[in-house]
Amino acid sequence: MDTISRESNSSILPIGSLIAGVLGALLAVVALFKISSATKTMALHTEQLTKVESLEAEVRNSVAASERVNTSVTNLAKQTNDAFQQVALEIGNVRGEIVKIQESAKAAPRAAAGKSGPVVAGPGEYVVKSGDTGVKIARANSVAIGDLQAVNPGVNWNSLKVGQKVKLPQK
Repeated sequence: MDTISRESNSSILPIGSLIAGVLGALLAVVALFKISSATKTMALHTEQLTKVESLEAEVRNSVAASERVNTSVTNLAKQTNDAFQQVALEIGNVRGEIVKIQESAKAAPRAAAGKSGPVVAGPGEYVVKSGDTGVKIARANSVAIGDLQAVNPGVNWNSLKVGQKVKLPQK
């Protein structure tokens, strides 16, 4: 019986080896496909990683450029502010000078009027008194108002000032 059981076991061994070999070949093919797929995926990831690294470098450059622009804008704002302050000081100086000129202009006629005494009319002139109008002056000197206005083209007849001289037309 030993012989029969040995013969039946021995014929199974080559078939088992054949099945194991086929399974090993199949596993090798599957592993080959998996490695190929993994290689493709890795190549794709490497490409994407390269793109990410280049984008990262561009972002760094952009940030540096942005910081330079920010510094430039800050400096420009400071220079503009300084310039405005200088202009404001100059405007203040000019205003002060204008006030001085106005005060001296107001003081000069008063001083001149005080030194020379009352205004005196020369020949063919009239000195305006309080309450005078163009019509009153014309009647008092027996002349037409139109003639009086014609010989005094620069006179504002609506606001005559006391002491102002007007020319009288010849009769």
